[in-house]
Amino acid sequence: MQIPGHIDPVPVPRAVTPREDGRVDMLGLSRPQIRDTLAEAGLDEKQAKLRAKQLFHWLYHRGETDFAQMTDLAKPMRAWMAARFVIGRPQVVEAQVSNDGTRKWLLRSDDGQDYEMVFIPDADRGTLCVSSQVGCTLNCRFCHTGTMRLVRNLTPGEIVGQVMLARDALGEWPRGNMAADASAGASNDIDEDEDAPHYTADGRLLTNIVMMGMGEPLYNFENVRDALKVVMDGDGLALSKRRITLSTSGVVPMMARAAEEIGVNLAVSLHAVTKEVRDEIVPINRKYGIEELLQACADYPRANNARRITFEYVMLKDKNDSDDDARELVRLIRKYKLPAKVNLIPFNPWPGALYECSTPERIKAFSSLIFEAGISAPVRTPRGRDIMAACGQLKSASEKKSRAELDRLAEEKQLALG
Repeated sequence: MQIPGHIDPVPVPRAVTPREDGRVDMLGLSRPQIRDTLAEAGLDEKQAKLRAKQLFHWLYHRGETDFAQMTDLAKPMRAWMAARFVIGRPQVVEAQVSNDGTRKWLLRSDDGQDYEMVFIPDADRGTLCVSSQVGCTLNCRFCHTGTMRLVRNLTPGEIVGQVMLARDALGEWPRGNMAADASAGASNDIDEDEDAPHYTADGRLLTNIVMMGMGEPLYNFENVRDALKVVMDGDGLALSKRRITLSTSGVVPMMARAAEEIGVNLAVSLHAVTKEVRDEIVPINRKYGIEELLQACADYPRANNARRITFEYVMLKDKNDSDDDARELVRLIRKYKLPAKVNLIPFNPWPGALYECSTPERIKAFSSLIFEAGISAPVRTPRGRDIMAACGQLKSASEKKSRAELDRLAEEKQLALG
Protein backbone atom coordinates (compact mmCIF):
# COMPACT_ATOMS: atom_id res chain seq x y z
CA MET A 1 0.00 0.00 0.00
CA GLN A 2 1.48 3.34 -1.04
CA ILE A 3 1.72 6.05 1.57
CA PRO A 4 1.29 9.64 0.35
CA GLY A 5 4.07 12.09 1.03
CA HIS A 6 7.77 12.61 0.36
CA ILE A 7 10.52 10.38 1.68
CA ASP A 8 13.29 12.55 0.29
CA PRO A 9 14.39 15.94 1.66
CA VAL A 10 12.69 18.91 0.03
CA PRO A 11 14.15 22.41 -0.33
CA VAL A 12 13.01 24.46 2.63
CA PRO A 13 15.31 27.49 2.80
CA ARG A 14 14.84 29.69 5.82
CA ALA A 15 14.97 33.35 4.87
CA VAL A 16 15.84 35.05 8.17
CA THR A 17 13.23 37.66 8.96
CA PRO A 18 15.02 40.97 9.68
CA ARG A 19 14.12 42.56 13.00
CA GLU A 20 12.18 45.79 12.75
CA ASP A 21 14.79 47.52 14.92
CA GLY A 22 17.62 46.35 12.61
CA ARG A 23 19.52 44.50 15.35
CA VAL A 24 21.07 41.07 14.71
CA ASP A 25 20.18 38.10 16.95
CA MET A 26 23.30 36.30 18.17
CA LEU A 27 21.53 33.22 19.51
CA GLY A 28 22.98 30.09 17.94
CA LEU A 29 26.15 31.71 16.61
CA SER A 30 29.47 29.94 17.14
CA ARG A 31 32.56 31.79 18.41
CA PRO A 32 33.94 32.38 14.86
CA GLN A 33 30.51 33.57 13.71
CA ILE A 34 30.26 35.99 16.63
CA ARG A 35 33.76 37.28 15.79
CA ASP A 36 32.82 37.79 12.13
CA THR A 37 29.56 39.49 13.08
CA LEU A 38 31.40 41.92 15.36
CA ALA A 39 33.98 42.61 12.65
CA GLU A 40 31.24 43.34 10.11
CA ALA A 41 29.77 45.80 12.61
CA GLY A 42 33.06 47.72 12.77
CA LEU A 43 35.36 46.20 15.41
CA ASP A 44 38.95 45.58 14.37
CA GLU A 45 40.18 41.97 14.17
CA LYS A 46 41.86 41.89 17.58
CA GLN A 47 38.90 43.47 19.35
CA ALA A 48 36.41 41.23 17.55
CA LYS A 49 38.31 38.09 18.60
CA LEU A 50 38.50 39.15 22.26
CA ARG A 51 34.87 40.29 22.48
CA ALA A 52 33.69 37.11 20.73
CA LYS A 53 35.31 35.01 23.45
CA GLN A 54 33.66 37.10 26.16
CA LEU A 55 30.25 37.08 24.48
CA PHE A 56 30.36 33.32 23.90
CA HIS A 57 30.90 32.83 27.64
CA TRP A 58 28.04 35.16 28.57
CA LEU A 59 25.63 33.70 26.01
CA TYR A 60 26.17 30.00 26.52
CA HIS A 61 27.86 29.53 29.91
CA ARG A 62 25.96 32.18 31.85
CA GLY A 63 22.77 32.31 29.79
CA GLU A 64 22.79 36.12 29.86
CA THR A 65 20.48 38.01 27.49
CA ASP A 66 21.20 41.57 28.67
CA PHE A 67 24.40 43.21 27.46
CA ALA A 68 24.22 45.62 30.40
CA GLN A 69 24.93 42.72 32.77
CA MET A 70 28.15 41.66 30.99
CA THR A 71 30.40 43.18 33.62
CA ASP A 72 33.78 42.38 32.05
CA LEU A 73 32.90 44.63 29.11
CA ALA A 74 33.39 48.40 29.39
CA LYS A 75 30.12 50.32 29.66
CA PRO A 76 30.58 52.05 26.27
CA MET A 77 31.14 48.62 24.64
CA ARG A 78 27.99 47.22 26.30
CA ALA A 79 25.97 50.13 24.93
CA TRP A 80 27.55 49.72 21.46
CA MET A 81 26.56 46.04 21.41
CA ALA A 82 23.04 46.61 22.74
CA ALA A 83 22.42 49.11 19.92
CA ARG A 84 23.40 46.56 17.24
CA PHE A 85 22.64 43.11 18.61
CA VAL A 86 20.14 41.14 20.63
CA ILE A 87 20.26 37.75 22.37
CA GLY A 88 16.90 36.16 21.80
CA ARG A 89 14.86 33.22 22.96
CA PRO A 90 12.05 31.31 21.23
CA GLN A 91 8.62 32.75 21.94
CA VAL A 92 6.66 30.51 24.29
CA VAL A 93 3.07 30.12 23.11
CA GLU A 94 2.12 27.53 25.72
CA ALA A 95 3.90 25.65 28.51
CA GLN A 96 2.35 22.51 29.97
CA VAL A 97 3.31 20.20 32.81
CA SER A 98 2.22 16.57 32.85
CA ASN A 99 1.01 14.67 35.90
CA ASP A 100 4.36 12.81 35.81
CA GLY A 101 6.45 16.00 35.75
CA THR A 102 7.16 16.02 32.01
CA ARG A 103 7.14 19.53 30.56
CA LYS A 104 6.15 20.51 27.02
CA TRP A 105 6.59 23.89 25.37
CA LEU A 106 4.87 25.10 22.20
CA LEU A 107 7.27 27.60 20.66
CA ARG A 108 6.80 30.17 17.89
CA SER A 109 9.45 31.57 15.58
CA ASP A 110 9.63 35.16 14.36
CA ASP A 111 8.06 34.09 11.05
CA GLY A 112 5.06 32.62 12.87
CA GLN A 113 5.89 28.90 12.73
CA ASP A 114 5.19 26.66 15.71
CA TYR A 115 7.26 23.74 17.00
CA GLU A 116 7.52 21.81 20.24
CA MET A 117 10.11 20.63 22.75
CA VAL A 118 9.79 18.34 25.77
CA PHE A 119 11.74 17.95 29.03
CA ILE A 120 11.58 14.59 30.80
CA PRO A 121 12.86 14.54 34.41
CA ASP A 122 14.07 11.32 36.02
CA ALA A 123 15.72 10.55 39.33
CA ASP A 124 19.23 10.44 37.86
CA ARG A 125 18.93 12.55 34.71
CA GLY A 126 16.93 15.19 32.88
CA THR A 127 16.44 14.70 29.14
CA LEU A 128 15.46 17.42 26.67
CA CYS A 129 13.77 16.22 23.47
CA VAL A 130 14.68 18.75 20.78
CA SER A 131 12.97 19.38 17.43
CA SER A 132 14.92 19.89 14.20
CA GLN A 133 12.12 20.80 11.76
CA VAL A 134 8.67 22.32 11.67
CA GLY A 135 6.70 19.30 10.50
CA CYS A 136 8.30 16.29 8.85
CA THR A 137 8.70 14.81 5.39
CA LEU A 138 8.76 11.12 6.31
CA ASN A 139 5.08 10.40 7.08
CA CYS A 140 5.71 7.53 9.48
CA ARG A 141 2.27 6.02 9.98
CA PHE A 142 2.35 5.75 13.78
CA CYS A 143 3.73 9.28 14.39
CA HIS A 144 1.52 12.33 14.91
CA THR A 145 4.23 14.67 13.57
CA GLY A 146 4.19 12.60 10.38
CA THR A 147 0.64 13.77 9.65
CA MET A 148 2.00 17.32 9.18
CA ARG A 149 3.53 18.60 6.01
CA LEU A 150 7.13 19.72 6.26
CA VAL A 151 7.04 23.50 6.68
CA ARG A 152 10.75 24.24 6.99
CA ASN A 153 14.00 23.39 8.73
CA LEU A 154 14.81 24.99 12.06
CA THR A 155 17.89 27.22 12.11
CA PRO A 156 20.88 26.60 14.42
CA GLY A 157 19.60 29.45 16.60
CA GLU A 158 16.15 27.88 16.88
CA ILE A 159 17.67 24.51 17.80
CA VAL A 160 20.12 25.94 20.36
CA GLY A 161 17.32 28.21 21.59
CA GLN A 162 15.38 25.18 22.81
CA VAL A 163 18.29 24.19 25.06
CA MET A 164 18.71 27.77 26.31
CA LEU A 165 15.01 28.10 27.06
CA ALA A 166 14.99 24.83 29.00
CA ARG A 167 17.95 26.04 31.07
CA ASP A 168 16.05 29.30 31.72
CA ALA A 169 12.94 27.42 32.83
CA LEU A 170 14.90 25.07 35.08
CA GLY A 171 16.75 27.98 36.67
CA GLU A 172 20.09 26.27 36.41
CA TRP A 173 22.45 28.82 34.94
CA PRO A 174 25.60 29.11 37.09
CA ARG A 175 25.21 31.44 40.06
CA GLY A 176 27.69 33.03 42.44
CA ASN A 177 31.15 31.49 42.26
CA MET A 178 29.83 28.61 40.15
CA ALA A 179 30.55 30.79 37.14
CA ALA A 180 34.18 31.39 37.97
CA ASP A 181 35.21 27.76 38.07
CA ALA A 182 32.77 25.99 35.76
CA SER A 183 34.98 26.09 32.67
CA ALA A 184 37.84 24.58 34.68
CA GLY A 185 35.64 21.73 35.89
CA ALA A 186 36.21 22.63 39.54
CA SER A 187 33.85 21.86 42.39
CA ASN A 188 31.65 24.91 42.96
CA ASP A 189 29.70 26.25 45.90
CA ILE A 190 26.37 27.94 45.59
CA ASP A 191 24.48 30.05 48.06
CA GLU A 192 21.92 28.18 50.14
CA ASP A 193 18.44 28.84 48.78
CA GLU A 194 15.38 26.80 49.65
CA ASP A 195 13.79 27.60 46.30
CA ALA A 196 16.87 26.78 44.21
CA PRO A 197 16.74 23.66 42.02
CA HIS A 198 18.52 20.57 43.26
CA TYR A 199 21.72 20.22 41.27
CA THR A 200 23.09 16.88 40.14
CA ALA A 201 26.73 15.98 40.70
CA ASP A 202 27.81 18.02 37.68
CA GLY A 203 25.60 20.95 38.64
CA ARG A 204 22.85 20.25 36.12
CA LEU A 205 19.21 19.34 35.92
CA LEU A 206 19.33 19.10 32.13
CA THR A 207 21.87 16.31 31.63
CA ASN A 208 20.96 14.76 28.27
CA ILE A 209 19.69 15.84 24.87
CA VAL A 210 17.90 13.67 22.34
CA MET A 211 17.28 14.89 18.79
CA MET A 212 13.96 13.05 18.72
CA GLY A 213 11.44 15.88 18.52
CA MET A 214 9.65 17.07 15.39
CA GLY A 215 11.43 16.31 12.11
CA GLU A 216 14.22 14.12 10.70
CA PRO A 217 17.57 15.55 11.95
CA LEU A 218 19.61 14.14 9.05
CA TYR A 219 17.40 16.01 6.55
CA ASN A 220 18.50 19.22 8.29
CA PHE A 221 22.06 18.05 8.73
CA GLU A 222 24.11 21.25 8.57
CA ASN A 223 21.88 23.20 10.95
CA VAL A 224 21.70 20.31 13.42
CA ARG A 225 25.48 19.84 13.24
CA ASP A 226 26.21 23.52 13.80
CA ALA A 227 23.73 23.75 16.69
CA LEU A 228 25.11 20.68 18.44
CA LYS A 229 28.67 21.96 18.10
CA VAL A 230 27.62 25.05 20.03
CA VAL A 231 25.88 22.89 22.62
CA MET A 232 28.97 20.67 23.04
CA ASP A 233 31.51 23.50 23.23
CA GLY A 234 33.38 23.19 26.53
CA ASP A 235 33.40 26.96 27.10
CA GLY A 236 29.64 27.24 26.82
CA LEU A 237 26.78 24.80 27.37
CA ALA A 238 29.40 22.03 27.55
CA LEU A 239 27.21 18.96 27.16
CA SER A 240 29.34 15.93 26.36
CA LYS A 241 28.70 14.16 23.05
CA ARG A 242 28.18 11.02 25.13
CA ARG A 243 25.08 12.69 26.58
CA ILE A 244 23.57 13.59 23.21
CA THR A 245 21.68 11.15 21.00
CA LEU A 246 20.63 11.79 17.42
CA SER A 247 17.73 9.74 16.12
CA THR A 248 17.19 8.96 12.44
CA SER A 249 14.53 7.00 10.60
CA GLY A 250 17.25 5.68 8.32
CA VAL A 251 18.79 8.37 6.10
CA VAL A 252 21.60 6.00 5.18
CA PRO A 253 23.81 8.34 3.07
CA MET A 254 24.10 10.83 5.96
CA MET A 255 24.90 8.41 8.78
CA ALA A 256 28.67 8.18 8.26
CA ARG A 257 28.87 11.95 7.90
CA ALA A 258 26.97 12.36 11.17
CA ALA A 259 29.54 10.15 12.90
CA GLU A 260 32.43 12.12 11.44
CA GLU A 261 31.12 15.67 11.84
CA ILE A 262 28.96 15.40 14.98
CA GLY A 263 30.05 12.21 16.75
CA VAL A 264 27.12 11.82 19.13
CA ASN A 265 25.25 8.63 20.01
CA LEU A 266 23.05 7.12 17.32
CA ALA A 267 19.46 5.94 17.65
CA VAL A 268 17.64 4.34 14.73
CA SER A 269 13.87 4.28 14.39
CA LEU A 270 13.56 0.67 13.26
CA HIS A 271 10.02 -0.30 14.32
CA ALA A 272 9.76 -3.38 12.09
CA VAL A 273 11.88 -6.31 10.91
CA THR A 274 10.25 -7.15 7.56
CA LYS A 275 10.18 -5.12 4.37
CA GLU A 276 6.40 -5.32 4.09
CA VAL A 277 5.68 -3.91 7.53
CA ARG A 278 8.47 -1.32 7.57
CA ASP A 279 7.48 -0.10 4.09
CA GLU A 280 4.04 0.58 5.54
CA ILE A 281 4.88 2.25 8.84
CA VAL A 282 8.28 3.85 8.01
CA PRO A 283 8.02 4.77 4.30
CA ILE A 284 11.70 5.73 3.95
CA ASN A 285 12.31 1.97 4.01
CA ARG A 286 11.24 1.91 0.36
CA LYS A 287 14.32 3.97 -0.47
CA TYR A 288 16.81 2.63 2.11
CA GLY A 289 15.81 -0.91 3.08
CA ILE A 290 16.41 -2.71 6.36
CA GLU A 291 19.53 -4.56 5.16
CA GLU A 292 21.11 -1.35 3.82
CA LEU A 293 20.23 0.48 7.03
CA LEU A 294 21.68 -2.22 9.29
CA GLN A 295 24.88 -2.32 7.24
CA ALA A 296 25.21 1.45 7.75
CA CYS A 297 24.78 0.83 11.48
CA ALA A 298 27.50 -1.85 11.39
CA ASP A 299 29.79 0.66 9.64
CA TYR A 300 28.99 3.50 12.08
CA PRO A 301 32.47 4.34 13.41
CA ARG A 302 31.34 5.57 16.82
CA ALA A 303 29.52 2.38 17.76
CA ASN A 304 31.06 0.02 20.30
CA ASN A 305 30.01 -1.85 23.42
CA ALA A 306 30.39 1.29 25.50
CA ARG A 307 28.37 3.38 23.03
CA ARG A 308 25.78 1.04 21.64
CA ILE A 309 23.39 1.91 18.84
CA THR A 310 19.85 2.20 20.14
CA PHE A 311 17.08 0.69 18.04
CA GLU A 312 13.73 2.30 18.73
CA TYR A 313 10.82 -0.07 18.30
CA VAL A 314 7.24 1.12 18.78
CA MET A 315 4.93 -1.71 19.86
CA LEU A 316 1.88 -1.91 17.56
CA LYS A 317 -0.80 -4.48 18.28
CA ASP A 318 -0.87 -7.35 15.73
CA LYS A 319 1.48 -5.42 13.43
CA ASN A 320 5.08 -5.87 14.62
CA ASP A 321 4.82 -7.50 18.06
CA SER A 322 4.83 -11.27 17.48
CA ASP A 323 7.35 -13.77 18.84
CA ASP A 324 8.56 -14.26 15.27
CA ASP A 325 9.21 -10.51 14.98
CA ALA A 326 11.29 -10.62 18.18
CA ARG A 327 13.32 -13.59 16.94
CA GLU A 328 13.93 -11.91 13.58
CA LEU A 329 15.11 -8.76 15.36
CA VAL A 330 17.62 -10.84 17.32
CA ARG A 331 18.76 -12.58 14.12
CA LEU A 332 19.37 -9.28 12.34
CA ILE A 333 21.34 -7.77 15.23
CA ARG A 334 23.51 -10.89 15.38
CA LYS A 335 23.93 -11.08 11.62
CA TYR A 336 25.41 -7.58 11.48
CA LYS A 337 27.30 -8.01 14.78
CA LEU A 338 25.82 -4.81 16.11
CA PRO A 339 26.64 -3.40 19.56
CA ALA A 340 23.01 -2.57 20.20
CA LYS A 341 20.17 -2.23 22.62
CA VAL A 342 16.47 -2.11 21.78
CA ASN A 343 14.13 0.46 23.31
CA LEU A 344 10.60 -0.93 23.24
CA ILE A 345 8.13 1.95 23.09
CA PRO A 346 4.46 1.32 23.91
CA PHE A 347 2.48 3.09 21.16
CA ASN A 348 1.22 6.46 22.37
CA PRO A 349 -2.25 7.16 20.93
CA TRP A 350 -3.28 10.36 19.19
CA PRO A 351 -6.53 11.46 17.47
CA GLY A 352 -6.99 9.59 14.17
CA ALA A 353 -4.21 7.06 14.75
CA LEU A 354 -4.55 3.84 12.74
CA TYR A 355 -2.95 1.57 15.33
CA GLU A 356 -3.38 0.34 18.87
CA CYS A 357 -0.74 -0.33 21.50
CA SER A 358 0.32 -3.92 22.08
CA THR A 359 -0.94 -5.39 25.35
CA PRO A 360 1.39 -5.24 28.38
CA GLU A 361 1.61 -9.04 28.31
CA ARG A 362 2.67 -9.06 24.64
CA ILE A 363 5.26 -6.34 25.23
CA LYS A 364 6.69 -8.26 28.18
CA ALA A 365 6.92 -11.48 26.14
CA PHE A 366 8.58 -9.62 23.24
CA SER A 367 11.11 -8.04 25.61
CA SER A 368 11.87 -11.36 27.31
CA LEU A 369 12.76 -13.06 24.01
CA ILE A 370 15.28 -10.35 23.22
CA PHE A 371 16.74 -10.32 26.73
CA GLU A 372 17.13 -14.10 26.61
CA ALA A 373 19.32 -13.64 23.52
CA GLY A 374 21.65 -11.42 25.54
CA ILE A 375 20.43 -8.11 24.08
CA SER A 376 19.10 -5.36 26.33
CA ALA A 377 15.45 -4.58 25.55
CA PRO A 378 13.97 -2.29 28.21
CA VAL A 379 10.37 -1.12 27.91
CA ARG A 380 10.19 2.67 27.90
CA THR A 381 7.69 4.03 30.41
CA PRO A 382 5.35 6.42 28.57
CA ARG A 383 5.84 9.99 29.81
CA GLY A 384 3.66 13.03 29.23
CA ARG A 385 0.76 11.24 27.52
CA ASP A 386 -1.81 13.48 29.21
CA ILE A 387 -0.33 16.59 27.52
CA MET A 388 0.46 14.86 24.18
CA ALA A 389 4.19 15.05 24.95
CA ALA A 390 5.03 11.34 24.65
CA CYS A 391 7.04 9.74 21.86
CA GLY A 392 5.23 10.12 18.52
CA GLN A 393 2.65 12.61 19.82
CA LEU A 394 4.26 15.96 18.93
CA LYS A 395 2.45 18.11 16.42
CA SER A 396 2.02 21.86 16.03
CA ALA A 397 -0.62 23.76 14.10
CA SER A 398 1.92 25.10 11.60
CA GLU A 399 1.08 24.58 7.95
CA LYS A 400 3.19 25.05 4.85
CA LYS A 401 1.87 28.09 2.98
CA SER A 402 2.39 28.98 -0.65
CA ARG A 403 4.55 31.98 -1.61
CA ALA A 404 1.38 33.84 -2.66
CA GLU A 405 -0.19 33.21 0.77
CA LEU A 406 2.96 34.39 2.56
CA ASP A 407 3.11 37.54 0.41
CA ARG A 408 -0.57 38.24 1.11
CA LEU A 409 -0.11 37.81 4.87
CA ALA A 410 2.95 40.09 4.82
CA GLU A 411 0.98 42.73 2.93
CA GLU A 412 -1.92 42.49 5.41
CA LYS A 413 0.53 42.89 8.30
CA GLN A 414 2.03 46.02 6.71
CA LEU A 415 -1.42 47.51 6.19
CA ALA A 416 -2.37 46.75 9.78
CA LEU A 417 0.77 48.51 11.00
CA GLY A 418 -0.30 51.56 9.03
